[in-house]
Amino acid sequence: MWLLGSFCLPECPGRAAWTVGASPGWCVPLWGVALLLFGIRDVQAQTVANNRPVYIWQTGPWGRCMGSECGLGGSQSRAVWCAHSEGWTTLHTNCPQAERPDNQQSCFRVCDWHKELYDWQLGAWNQCVPISMRNPGVQRPAVCTRGEEGIQTREVGCVQKADGAPAEDAICEYFEPKPRQEQACLIPCPRDCVVSEFSSWTYCSKTCGIGLQNRVRSVLAPPLFGGSACPNLTEFQTCQPGPCEGEESLYSLKVGPWGPCSLPLLRQTRQAKPDRKERKQRKDRQDRKARQDRQAKKRKNKEKVRERVKEKGRVKDPETRELIKKKRTRNRQNRQGGKFSDLQVGFQTREVMCVHKNGNTAALSLCSQESLPVTFQACVITKDCEVSDWSDWSACSKDCYDLNGPKGQRTRTRTVQQFPVGGGTECPELEESEPCTAQGGGVPPCAVYNWRATEWTECRVDTLLSQQDRRRGNQTGLCGGGIQGREVYCVQASAESPSNLSSLKSREASRPVDNDLCLGVAPNTTQLCHIPCPVECEVSLWSAWGPCTLENCQDQSAKKGFKLRKRRIVNEPTGGTGNCPHLVEAIPCDEPSCYDWLLVKLEECIPDIEECGPGTQIPHVQCVDSEGKYVDRQQCRDAILPMPVLCEVPCPKDCVLSPWTSWSLCSHTCSGKNTEGRQTRARSILAYNAGEGGAPCPNISALQEVRSCNDHPCTVYHWQTGPWGQCIEDTSVPSSNTSVSRGGAGVGGTEPSCSVGMQTRKVICVRVNVGQVPPKKCPESLRPETVRPCLLPCKRDCTATPYSDWTPCPTSCPAGGNNKRKQSRKRIIIQFPANGGQDCPEVLSQERDCDAPSVCPGYRWKTHKWRRCQLVPWSVRQDSPGAQENCGPGLQARAVSCRKLDGGQADIAACLKFASPMPPLTQPCQLPCQDDCQLTSWSKFSSCAANCVGVRTRKRLLVGKSKKRDQCKNTQVYPLSETQYCPCNKYNAQPVGNWSDCILPEGGRVEGQLGMKVQGDIKECGQGYRYQAVVCYDQDNRMVETSRCNSHGYIEEACIIPCPSDCKLSEWSNWSRCSKSCGSGVKVRSKWLREKPYNGGRPCPKLDHVNQAQVYEVVPCLSDCGQYVWVAEPWSVWKVSNVDLKENCGEGVQTRKVRCMQNTIDGPSDPVEDYLCDPEEMPLGARESQLPCPEDCVLSDWGLWSRCSLPCTGNRTRERSAGPIRQTGQGKPCPPTTEKEACALNSNCFHYSYNITDWSTCQLSERAVCGSGVKTRMLDCVRSDGKSVELRFCEELGLEKKWQMNASCVVECPVNCQLSDWSPWSECTRTCGLAGKLWRRRTVIQASQGDGRPCPTQMEQWKPCPAKPCYRWRYSPWSECKAEGARCGEGLRFRNVSCYVSNGSGHGEGSLVDEELCGDLEQEVDGNKEIVLEETCSVPCPGECYLTDWTGWSPCQLSCVGGDDLGFGSVQVRSRAVLAQEPENLLQCPDQEWEARPCTEGQCYEYKWMTGAWRASSRQVWCQRSDGLNVTGGCLSTSRPVSDRSCVPVCDKPRSYCTEAGICGCEEGYTEVMTSDGLLDQCTLIPVLEIPTAGDNKADVKTIRAVSPTQPNSILPGRSGRTWFLQPFGPDGKLKTWVYGVAAGAFVLIVFIVSMTYLACKKPKKPQRRHHQNNRLKPLTLAYDGDADM
Repeated sequence: MWLLGSFCLPECPGRAAWTVGASPGWCVPLWGVALLLFGIRDVQAQTVANNRPVYIWQTGPWGRCMGSECGLGGSQSRAVWCAHSEGWTTLHTNCPQAERPDNQQSCFRVCDWHKELYDWQLGAWNQCVPISMRNPGVQRPAVCTRGEEGIQTREVGCVQKADGAPAEDAICEYFEPKPRQEQACLIPCPRDCVVSEFSSWTYCSKTCGIGLQNRVRSVLAPPLFGGSACPNLTEFQTCQPGPCEGEESLYSLKVGPWGPCSLPLLRQTRQAKPDRKERKQRKDRQDRKARQDRQAKKRKNKEKVRERVKEKGRVKDPETRELIKKKRTRNRQNRQGGKFSDLQVGFQTREVMCVHKNGNTAALSLCSQESLPVTFQACVITKDCEVSDWSDWSACSKDCYDLNGPKGQRTRTRTVQQFPVGGGTECPELEESEPCTAQGGGVPPCAVYNWRATEWTECRVDTLLSQQDRRRGNQTGLCGGGIQGREVYCVQASAESPSNLSSLKSREASRPVDNDLCLGVAPNTTQLCHIPCPVECEVSLWSAWGPCTLENCQDQSAKKGFKLRKRRIVNEPTGGTGNCPHLVEAIPCDEPSCYDWLLVKLEECIPDIEECGPGTQIPHVQCVDSEGKYVDRQQCRDAILPMPVLCEVPCPKDCVLSPWTSWSLCSHTCSGKNTEGRQTRARSILAYNAGEGGAPCPNISALQEVRSCNDHPCTVYHWQTGPWGQCIEDTSVPSSNTSVSRGGAGVGGTEPSCSVGMQTRKVICVRVNVGQVPPKKCPESLRPETVRPCLLPCKRDCTATPYSDWTPCPTSCPAGGNNKRKQSRKRIIIQFPANGGQDCPEVLSQERDCDAPSVCPGYRWKTHKWRRCQLVPWSVRQDSPGAQENCGPGLQARAVSCRKLDGGQADIAACLKFASPMPPLTQPCQLPCQDDCQLTSWSKFSSCAANCVGVRTRKRLLVGKSKKRDQCKNTQVYPLSETQYCPCNKYNAQPVGNWSDCILPEGGRVEGQLGMKVQGDIKECGQGYRYQAVVCYDQDNRMVETSRCNSHGYIEEACIIPCPSDCKLSEWSNWSRCSKSCGSGVKVRSKWLREKPYNGGRPCPKLDHVNQAQVYEVVPCLSDCGQYVWVAEPWSVWKVSNVDLKENCGEGVQTRKVRCMQNTIDGPSDPVEDYLCDPEEMPLGARESQLPCPEDCVLSDWGLWSRCSLPCTGNRTRERSAGPIRQTGQGKPCPPTTEKEACALNSNCFHYSYNITDWSTCQLSERAVCGSGVKTRMLDCVRSDGKSVELRFCEELGLEKKWQMNASCVVECPVNCQLSDWSPWSECTRTCGLAGKLWRRRTVIQASQGDGRPCPTQMEQWKPCPAKPCYRWRYSPWSECKAEGARCGEGLRFRNVSCYVSNGSGHGEGSLVDEELCGDLEQEVDGNKEIVLEETCSVPCPGECYLTDWTGWSPCQLSCVGGDDLGFGSVQVRSRAVLAQEPENLLQCPDQEWEARPCTEGQCYEYKWMTGAWRASSRQVWCQRSDGLNVTGGCLSTSRPVSDRSCVPVCDKPRSYCTEAGICGCEEGYTEVMTSDGLLDQCTLIPVLEIPTAGDNKADVKTIRAVSPTQPNSILPGRSGRTWFLQPFGPDGKLKTWVYGVAAGAFVLIVFIVSMTYLACKKPKKPQRRHHQNNRLKPLTLAYDGDADM
């Protein structure tokens, strides 16, 4: 067992002593030793335990709560394992099983509907704690500038919404992350109290003797955030105007405040035993009262009898009496105010005392005064407002379920059971509301509203035309891009109707509602659209006339023959081939045949007998049909087979002729009386005959042959078709044409068809250039069809929505007049009729008068008659001198009730909420005594007959016995009439304010179909009017109604809004010719700028300003390389230059004509200019050759060269050949019949490739403005030498065509900006005054696109409101405080409320006017409806110390640093200072007061120290606010400038003074000489060297003390030069910095001079050659390095 005690050990030297007290050793109690030993044992045990391995259970995080039911039925699990203390996992058996944690637990499974039951509850933020307190390592800033950073926390927890019970955070975290629990905050710097400067001293409180003067200041900013408290706001100083003459008044009569209002005591409780004298006085008073009562009763009875007699004389009818009785009963019942304002009139008293000037109370007798003030008055017993309990909550205003929509409201009310009277507590709020949602299982979901749209109107292109295009006239047939509109309306979406806008069922079931109910963005009301442009039919050129063939080779019974020519359709036109011109023309002919032999070629001429001489050529033929196609030879069995042709092979001595050329083109296409078709062919002489031995050559005429051609007459016939007629119903086909709705208004979509119809057209036979002929003239087999089937489009009925609900009638009562309010409803056409469907209804809107509201929702107070005047109980006032029992001042009350505007009864709460303030329930009254004079109130002044003429009067009358009293008839004391001159009103009108915007007259807009504004038809320009307000003043410069100046309130002036003018361009020029005559080129057309846009007109397209502001359009073109060909005539007869008369042979020349001709399908036709043909391809027009002699070999002309095989590389050749016509005689050899030449690239051998041009500009139809177009490009075949050739060269090679020649493109549409209508004019921005404006606005419906007209900048317009005078009620200043009947104490001060007029600018107080002008205004002053015209005040007694009135509220001030708001709100303050009158009473003064309140719209103020000029050793230092106000406080005391610079010791040396640094310095021109301990010893004059001036020949010196270089030296008299002073020592006796700089510069200069001298005197060494070479190279290297541009 341990014994607890203590023992002491001797002190150990060299160690710290553990001691308590003064013991030299240290003592440890026995229980401490025991603990020490136990601790050692425990440490040993732990050391042993630590050597063994330790295993612990570890757990993972809980998993997600799982389960089948919501709420508490869930479960969650986690991983549990056993681990060694070092971290590795081991077997579970190593850990104690008893300590194993659970791996599963029950949990709360959260479901989506729990969101309605649980929510985060956020606590209030705690106080901001500085970071330095939370973090010991962070130091607090030494100087506070913006504030100290801190952290504030709050409690955040998950709770049940119903009862606020806490729940697990995981439930709320399922729906929303946990809100933050900490946030940064700012602890602002302390702000000291800021006060103003002192006012000037008041007058002395006494006119003689010793008094006090006071000066006060006010608080401008309160102390905030722990700043310094406010200093004293008052300073006192004694004053003594002079000695007093006579004895000073020491006592003053003072009245105290009125006591609480109390009811008079009951008679039994009054004092029972008054003394004898008092009883006698009371008895006399009672006797006197009894006599008065008896006399009053007699008078009252007489008056009653008299009144009864009068009443009997007036009312004899019992029905009338009954009506009066009912009315009185009803009036008594209507006095609701009785139960709410149970008024009890009591009395209150006050104390009258006599006070000494030191504040002590003295006997009343010491205050000499004739009569004492009244000490009693009637009053109303104070009663607080009493209200009932809250009613139950009303039903929620929203009776449907909507999660995302706004919530509804529910309210509850309570009623007033007792009005506050006598200054009791005001009534609290009688109604409160809170947001709510509909509760219950059967709550329907809220209605959802969606936007719907009508179908699009027809696509219109004319709205996109510019002004220039409109003036050009014809606007029919426009196509391409356009614009279309639709109307958008809002409907209530039903659950079963689809949301698709184009669904007909949903449209029919959708009733339009107010557009404000649809929350989303409304669909577009306009869109771009496209009208397909018609594709005109394009046909090819006519083919050549065919052979004479039967009309119908299948049916050869008709023997009529025709020659036909045809053309084909090049493109696919719009509307089918029926719109194309005729494609076949026919000419009647004889001997028709369907098949004929075609001569393909003739064999060579084979002589009949020998090798030469006459022979024949066998023809090669093929059977062809009428269209030239090869057919079986059997078909030509009836045709005549061509016979062999006679020919001749010339013998060696015969004349040799060339073969016949081909027949030329026929000279005419037909034959008539004056025209006949001819064809020619020719041959030439190749060699002449040999004398007589050979066949001679024919004459020249035999070298040409002519034959007739196209011998058919010029009568051409063709079938002509008319346009297809309307598709009509085919009665032979069953009909199903029912009315349907177009599924969608898709642009360019095909309409559905319902049945098959029939179309017909007219077909006639026409003779060209003659007209219609009988049908038999035309080939019947080619007659076009006259009837074809067609699809009839379905009928489409008009579809309109049902009528919307009637618009609500206005709930407010009409302001006046007989204008009946209207309500309307409308329906909207959503589908227009088509194809004979049912028409739309004519009436789309209806209007009707609103029923006049039976009860106008307005309330007013009704006041009832004043009750009799109640006096203060006689027992209270009987001891007052002169008091009479039945007269004197009292109080009377009245009842107040609430009425509707139509007179019906209403609850008091309605008037408290909606009506003006409740009228007063009591008023002071006076029961006249016998000697009082009673008069009626003044009447109104009589009206003036004319302005500025005559007088007006008002009157009053004496009442009762006052009429007989002489003192009441004294009109000097009691005037009965007042007269004043009629006011002389003169008015003048003056314009005020700026001119308004230029405003066009209403109704200047043209509406398009379905509300779409037709661009260009909107009258947005032209003549309008602008307005300036007129203000009317009277002769006193007071603003009056403008009608007084015979003005309607405006000056009106015409103005012009300039119309926009679009950019104007010229018409397109003609297309230029293709830039290439062969192959692909470009052709161009252009427009020129004629007029630039102005006033917001359409902008010009991008112009080429380099070339005269043009717009170009460039398209590729392809010129057919074969459209122009060279045509050569036959060679002429040889002209032999070396004539051999015998032989007629030798060298000669042949010529021929070569012409350029246009190539047609029939061959070359008309000659054209030679430049159109390729000059490189031009055949030779002359040739020199050897005319063969007789018996020479004669060859034919050379044939064409063979084509070089590609590629043009290697040793490739080409050749040509000629055939022998005449064999040689006598063994003469023939020249070679073939020629060869090597193929050379770009000489006679060419490669070919395709070339693709650039895309053209987007080409539109001539009738289109914009929209879809086509861009094209051309394919060109180009030879390897760059020359374009015919496409067939590339096609023959089979080159790949991989390009697309056409592509669709879009030209952006010039959409003009579309604006909405101007909104109605707004209410005036001011209810009165000069600055009011009316505004109207418009919005952009369709922004401009492309080159459309841009939106105007003016989207709103204003005009001034008529100038109206601003009338308002204003208080007059408070009267001086007066204590009635006493010199000081509690008194009253009064003020009036008067009507003032102003111009609403806020400058000036306005002018006083008659109260009648404010008659329509509710009486309120500065928004406060409670009018206070009197208030208690205090008149200080002589010698009393008292508080001033409250100052006005200071300007609203923010907490700012550097002009930035710190976010702590703004505050304003007011204060009361202390004023004292007697020096002896200063200790009795009350404390000064100030109070602050938050405010809005504060401003930032900065404070900074300001200093004045030094005067001797001091200067003035003060703090100034940024608005220029001098203040005390606000500036940092640590940065206050020095205001005193006294030097210690004193600067008493001559020419010395105390510097700003607080040390002694010398005056200008003197330098300081310091002692060894740094003190000024003396001031020594600086030697001065003068600089000569214009009139001075003396020398000057320049020193560096340049305080004022141009100031003349005032120290040395007689010197007119300018001087500078050099002073090496500063005022502190130390060398100045510039002295060190000069010394350093001088040292550097000396070193430099010594170095240069050494280098100049040193003898240079002789350089070696190698070094010299290096030196020669070095400058180049340096030059290169130094200049990177070399």
